[in-house]
Amino acid sequence: MEASPSTSAQNILFEKLEKIRRRQGKVRDSHITLAHGSGGKAMRDLIEDIFVKSFNNPILSQLEDQARLNLANLMQQGDRLAFTTDSYVVDPLFFPGGDIGELAINGTVNDLAMSGAKPLYLTCSVILEEGLAVETLRRVATSMSIAAKKAGIQIVTGDTKVVHRGAVDKLFINTTGIGVIPRGVEISAHKIQPGDAVIVNGELGNHGTAILIARGELALDSNIESDCQPLHSLVETILNVCPEIHAMRDATRGGLATVLNEFALSSNVGIRLHEESIPVREEVKGVCEILGLDPLYLANEGKVVVVVPSKYAETVLTAMKSHPAGKDACVIGEVIASPPGIVLLKTVFNAERIVDMLVGDQMPRIC
Repeated sequence: MEASPSTSAQNILFEKLEKIRRRQGKVRDSHITLAHGSGGKAMRDLIEDIFVKSFNNPILSQLEDQARLNLANLMQQGDRLAFTTDSYVVDPLFFPGGDIGELAINGTVNDLAMSGAKPLYLTCSVILEEGLAVETLRRVATSMSIAAKKAGIQIVTGDTKVVHRGAVDKLFINTTGIGVIPRGVEISAHKIQPGDAVIVNGELGNHGTAILIARGELALDSNIESDCQPLHSLVETILNVCPEIHAMRDATRGGLATVLNEFALSSNVGIRLHEESIPVREEVKGVCEILGLDPLYLANEGKVVVVVPSKYAETVLTAMKSHPAGKDACVIGEVIASPPGIVLLKTVFNAERIVDMLVGDQMPRIC
């Protein structure tokens, strides 16, 4: 029985429609519209053209509502999961040394690494302001892709929302990360003991200063760049030579001072810093003097504070200096029994002052 002319025309139409649907979507608008968050074709085109194309991997390409991870593969790499989430609202989106996309990847990777975990998978959720240039979003997604490849992780699922003009400032990103902690690795601020050495992997305050200057409100000219970088490889290097790391944390918002106060309170110990040993660029010191800021509280995005038994201090320091992310590492202080819960700074004038927890915020929206 032959198909009727109408049936044949219908079949041809169905075939054409199927080919169109199989073709990867492409964003044709120059700016984000509310349609890109509506759940329809415009949204799918945005996801496929920007995110799937940038983050390309077999798990994400399934475009399911969830990422499906192989538990057997995870268990081969360790005995515990590390799980973290963070949101990024930095202003401006692009700054010397990085951008919001690279920051989102490295920040989440570093949060996982501070437990000794190997970062494996990330999610990416974005909230877009109506009117955002599509090219800006594409540039951020490309940056995230490059940072993810560098860190050896996969972005496997996500979400996209579009809100009216003014409801957000251009672009916000939320990332969630999963990593695996190797057997035998136990890093916790509660393990810090008197006599431990405090080590940092390089210059402090570069990120906060770079963001401040990039905002263009101060008419300052400087070549300071953000220290935005992944730290998991450096952490692995440290673990290889020191199985007894007591504590480790990246000094982001609140800077070095906040991290050390948290350490002191967690283990009910004191910490003494030596001002002449703390690495801060002269340009950063100059900006701080002009604005009345303290570099100990400035944000960093590639600095780790490590506390280890003193017998491992030189070994750890040597290992850190052998790694690109730790070439400027130095011992900056030691853990003391008293006064408990207090961080002291021994100044270049041989006096001591208390370095308290930051009250308020020296600089908003730096990550």
